[in-house]
Amino acid sequence: GTHSAPMKLRDAPSACPSLWRCLPCPPAELRLDLVLSSAQSFRWWESSPGAWTGVLGERVWTLRQDRDRLWYTVYGEEDEHEEEGRDGCPAKAAKLDGAEAEGILRDYFQLDVGLSALYRTWEAADPLFCKVAKDFPGVRVLRLDPIECLFSFICTSNNHVSRITAMIERLCQAFGRRLCCLNGWTFHAFPSLSALTGTDAEAQLRALGFGYRAKFVSGSARAIAEGLGAEGLSKLRTAPYAEARKVLCSLPGVGAKVADCVCLLSLDKAEAVPVDTHIWHIARQRYGVAASGKSLTPRAYQEIGDFFRRLWGPRAGWAQAVLFCADLRKSQQPASSRDQAWESRSQASYGDG
Repeated sequence: GTHSAPMKLRDAPSACPSLWRCLPCPPAELRLDLVLSSAQSFRWWESSPGAWTGVLGERVWTLRQDRDRLWYTVYGEEDEHEEEGRDGCPAKAAKLDGAEAEGILRDYFQLDVGLSALYRTWEAADPLFCKVAKDFPGVRVLRLDPIECLFSFICTSNNHVSRITAMIERLCQAFGRRLCCLNGWTFHAFPSLSALTGTDAEAQLRALGFGYRAKFVSGSARAIAEGLGAEGLSKLRTAPYAEARKVLCSLPGVGAKVADCVCLLSLDKAEAVPVDTHIWHIARQRYGVAASGKSLTPRAYQEIGDFFRRLWGPRAGWAQAVLFCADLRKSQQPASSRDQAWESRSQASYGDG
């Protein structure tokens, strides 16, 4: 049968060394634990201490960091149908050659952008950044698939990380292609655009506990499918920031903040500064930005973004990601995030509460 032996999670290179590879990457350039838990992507779980398992592209990966190296292993669907070797490892590695796998990771973590040099620039420009940066090195901006990024961030409105994570997990289970099964967990790819445009998509999403976001997800999926298409969405990577943002804001359920998240995290707009209520408070209280109004109006939103762009320069969105990560960390309980994450993976409660 196709579902023969489920695969085992590989949580360290010492298990099945032949199936792990590494690339050089010092912690000042990437802190895996901070980046994968800072609400940029919601598809990674700390599957064992220091090991992060998740879906990137159409594959499941486990990543680990050790001193100056980033270790990775990729699970292939074919592993499931094979006899195990004598060492208990699948007989053949996933069909993804080293150069291709490394290319995918370099692109995802944007490793060609030198982060420690950017930190030095921001520290020189901003003493407050300097204070935060000491405890939060290696926070970089991911480069996500635009479809995954857009629909994930539509789910973030009035929501918190553990619920967003569970919601996106249900979305992938219901609409995404099954990738593989590890230790009894089934992993799914993020849904394609066409999977979300079905006539009953909205009703299905409501049944999955998406609440009012259901019509935004299905409405945006249809608007893109009938308009610029997934290709056109990716092409916004070469469009000016203002234009990309305008196109995104025309979609159902997409306001300035979601548009800026999508611009920053998937459309190569490093100057996009997503302003949520936390960043708004930080701007007013710590930076003394006298933004108009007592609430985050569109005008105040623009003024705060412009303030940070002047302060931090062309990669202001990256600097904001460091502050956001620090703020998120302080507000999160230090309870085992891993247990919560795996619990949210297995949650079957679909209520919107």
